[in-house]
This record gives sequence, structure tokens and C-alpha cells, in this order.
Amino acid sequence: MIAPFIAPVSPYAAGHRGIDLAAQSGETVLAPHDGVVSFVGVVVDRPVLSITQADDVITTVEPVQALVAVGDRVLAGRQIGTVAAGGHCPPSCLHFGVRLHGRYVSPLLYLGGLQRAILLPTGP
Repeated sequence: MIAPFIAPVSPYAAGHRGIDLAAQSGETVLAPHDGVVSFVGVVVDRPVLSITQADDVITTVEPVQALVAVGDRVLAGRQIGTVAAGGHCPPSCLHFGVRLHGRYVSPLLYLGGLQRAILLPTGP
């Protein structure tokens, strides 16, 4: 991982709404889960692809040259595109974001990369 998720303090505040993974232009991008492609297009200056799954979870990858179209059903691990040129981390990376009920959450919650919280006693 090149850059971690940094939650914004409000929906409009600064933050890093996903994680950046090391990747080179042209590399294969695989579907992170089963779902339906809900968006393929350019946002600001980079190509973005989103997949909606059950329980109102939407994952987004960018920059991606899509090999799928809106409405296509995809299976986890199947190719959905290739890493495109551009993006926000030079020279190249793949940004992976997750929204749950419209709010950005750490993708590590779904990738098994977060340790469980342990509550410790506050007194003797």
C-alpha cells in the first residue's frame, strides 16, 4: 500500500477516501467482489469504475480503462479493466475506495487489513 485511508472529518473536508496500491499503467484490474457495474466514466480528469454489491456497498477503482459497461454483472477476481495512465500518485497507482450507505469507509475493513479493537479496563 502506497497511501492509507484517512477519514474526512465531514463529507466535504479533506481526507484520503480510499487506499492507493502500487500499480503500473496497463496492469490488470480485477473485480474486488461480485456485483453490478454502476459507473464507468471520467471524474475530473481520470477514468473511474464503480461496482455496487449487496448491502449498499460500492467500491471504486481509478484510474481504470474499463473492459466492462454499466449494468454488467461481475464476479470477484475477474478482469474488469486495466490500470490507466494518470491518477493522483505519480508515477502510477490504483486508488481503491469503498462507500457504505454513501459514506466512505476504510477498504481495509473489507480486505482484512485492520486489527480488531481490544477494549482495555480503565481502572484497577
